[in-house]
Formats: sequence, C-alpha cells, structure tokens
Amino acid sequence: MTRSEAEQKQFIRMTETPVPRLITSLAIPTIFTMLIGAFYNMADTFFVARLGTSAAGAVGIVFAIMAIIQALGFMIGIGTGSHVSRFLGRQNRKEADKFASTGFFLSLLFGGILTAIGLLFTEPLMILLGATPTILPYARDYAGCIFMGAVVMCGSIVMNNILRSEGKAVLSTIGLGFGGILNVGLDPLFIFQFGLGISGAAIATLISQCVSFGILLYWFSTGKSITRLSWSNLSRKGADYADILKLGFSSFCRQELAGISTVALNVSAAAYGDSAVAAMSIVGRIFYFLLAMLIGFGQGFQPVVGYNYGAKRFERVKESFRFCVKTGTVFLTGVGILGFLFAPQLIQLFKVNDPSVAAIGAMAFRAQCIALPLQATIVLSNMLFQSIGKALQATLISATRQGIYFIPLILILPRYFGLTGIEFTQSISDLFSFLSALPFLYFFFRSLNRAMRERAPAGEEETPCGQMAA
Repeated sequence: MTRSEAEQKQFIRMTETPVPRLITSLAIPTIFTMLIGAFYNMADTFFVARLGTSAAGAVGIVFAIMAIIQALGFMIGIGTGSHVSRFLGRQNRKEADKFASTGFFLSLLFGGILTAIGLLFTEPLMILLGATPTILPYARDYAGCIFMGAVVMCGSIVMNNILRSEGKAVLSTIGLGFGGILNVGLDPLFIFQFGLGISGAAIATLISQCVSFGILLYWFSTGKSITRLSWSNLSRKGADYADILKLGFSSFCRQELAGISTVALNVSAAAYGDSAVAAMSIVGRIFYFLLAMLIGFGQGFQPVVGYNYGAKRFERVKESFRFCVKTGTVFLTGVGILGFLFAPQLIQLFKVNDPSVAAIGAMAFRAQCIALPLQATIVLSNMLFQSIGKALQATLISATRQGIYFIPLILILPRYFGLTGIEFTQSISDLFSFLSALPFLYFFFRSLNRAMRERAPAGEEETPCGQMAA
C-alpha cells in the first residue's frame, strides 16, 4: 500500500466509521496512556509517602511545577494537533506537516527555557509554591530532576498530541505507556534499594520521560506517523506560531491555572500544618487518576471531531459530543458513588501513618466526589472547542474550573469555614464551571443545527467553518 493510499484509508476511517465504534477504538489506547501516566504520578506519592509526611507534602509542592511544564507542552501540543487533524480532514498533508514540525521544535525551545529558569531559581520557587521549612529540603531535591526533564516532557506531550490527531492513538500509547511502566518499576529501586530517597523518585521520573521521548521520536523518524518532523517543514510565518499558541492557550489556561490553584491550595493548607498539605496532595493525585480516564476518552473524541469538522461532516461532530458526554456522565456518576463510600480506604492505600492526614483526605475526597459527574460536560466542552479551532470559547471554559472560580473561593472560604472551606473549594468551583459551559454549548449547537438545515436542500453545499462561531 502506498503512502497516499494509506492516508486515504485513514481519512475514510475517520469520516465514515460509526461514531461510537470509532471513538471507542481511539479512546481505549488513550485511556490506557492516561491511566499509566496518572498511575506513575500516584506511584511517586505512594512510595514517597513512606518517607514521612513532609516528603509526601513535597510531592504536592513539586506537582505544581510539573503542571506548569505540562501546561506549556499541552498548549503547543493541543494547538498543533488541532491544526493537524483539520488539515488531514481536508486532505492537505503539506500544511499538516508544517504545523507538526513547527509545534515540535517550538516545544523544545520552550522546554529549554523552563529548564534554565528552574535550575537557577529552584529554592525560591519552592518557597513561593508553599513549601514549609520542613518540606523545603525534600521539595528542592525532587524539583531539580523534574526541571532537567522539561525539554523531553514538552516534546513528548507534543508528539503524543500529533499522533492522536492523526488517529494513531496506539503509537502514542506505546511510547508514553512504556515510560510510565518503567517509572513505576524504578521508583522503589531508586528510593529504597539505592537509598536515594525523594531524589530517587525524581530520577526515575526523568529516566522514564527520556525513554518515552525516544520511542515517540522513533515513530516519526521511521515513517510510522502520517506527518513528518523536519527543519525543512518549519514555518517561516509568525502567524502560524501565533495560531498554535492561541488555539492551545485554553489548555495552557487549564494546566497553568491548575498549577496556580495548587499553589493557592498548598499555601492555604499550610496554615493547618504539614498534615493538611500532605492530605490535599494525596487527594489531588487520586482525582488526577480518576479524571485521567475521562481525559483519555476525550482524547479519542478530539481527532474524530477535528477530522469531521475539517471535512465538513457536521452531523458527526454533533453525534460525537452527545455520545461522549452521555457515556462520561454515567461512568463518573458510578465512580463518584463508589469513591464517596470508600474514601477512607482509598486514602489509606497510601499507607499514611498520620491520622489527621487520613481524616482530612477522606473529607476532601468525598466533597469532590459529589461534583465528579459534572466533569464530563466541563472537560468535553473544552475539548470540543479546541478541536474545531474555537480558541476563545475553549479558553474561557478551561479558565473557569481552576482559575476564575477556584482561586477566589480558596482565598475566601477558609476565612469563614476554616479547613472545611479548603476541602469543599474544588467541588463548588466545579458546579460553577458546569453552569458556565452550558451557554457556550447552547449557542454553538444552535448555529451548527442552522448550518446543517441551510445546506440540506443542496445536499453537497456546506456552510464555511468560519461562519459557525458560537
């Protein structure tokens, strides 16, 4: 089969396969990838927690740094992937190659800048992020290796998004999944066997990220991907760089605000001691694991929407969103009920010896379980607008959960309700975010339905994409 025949076969698959079957086939490997990533994030917390409460709190502090690095990676990756999927949907591989190459090399540049800044100012950054005097030594040691891995972390995120946008989810799963499994195996080896403590967890993470980067780059260099990464494909137009960053800015907002919110959470929790910081760190890691399944499902949804929006198959865009929101809401409702009932047991999986950590963690976990079913609409709305190139709507939705609502609430609620206010901040923010997403969806689908009705008599006529802004 020639390359053009393979591309045509992929195009037909993405635009004609029944939506539930297509999304499910793409989502299974991406869910697996997300779970592996979330699992090895939890593995760090699981093993480091055995070093003591202050060490467990340090993981929560440095998690904010990882969120910032990932924010830049996802900003470039989502912006790049959206362009790639829509250009492939229009069967314009030259433009798809250009955006893939531009996004990849841009991520390496941004990652290098983060490494330099982080290594120069590690200790001041840890203090700024809420490290107490007892947590600071652990956080400083852990953060050093994380900063050194910023380049490969950003590059891996971008390559992963490009492969998913092509509909090559299995290839991205192999790359990221293998690195994640390796990290879980290396954690106890470096932490306990080699006696490196929390630095061992950071070294294990760095090695696994380098391995993932190498595997993903191999797919592109050996022709397994549709697009090609090459200096010769690098865009010379500033507008293309701006388009990538603008469209990915919603992901940056979500990730960056998650980092800022984690800082605000750590600072607020620090007033109640290391136990509160450690408890909220554990809860955050468990929920990251739970939401990873939804995000993985949404990542199977995004290339379907991008391809079909580019191909002007708008009825499939509508069907895709409806299917995913319904499935996601039912799943998260079940998970939320189970999580609420077994919250203490889940916290104890981390072998915490401090009773106050267990008590604070269980209460915060149950509070977040109450609002968990709303996440399907919030997350998938953001992913929908990213995939079709609606940067403003995507940015506003992504900014609500961790920024517009969370930050004021984490500053206000503890003043009136103490530690309980901290424990319930996220669930209240989620409720407001859900309500904020509904008007965006209403106006978008109203315009989509109108465009479908207008072109129905002609059969072959389509409304231009630019006329369907929500």
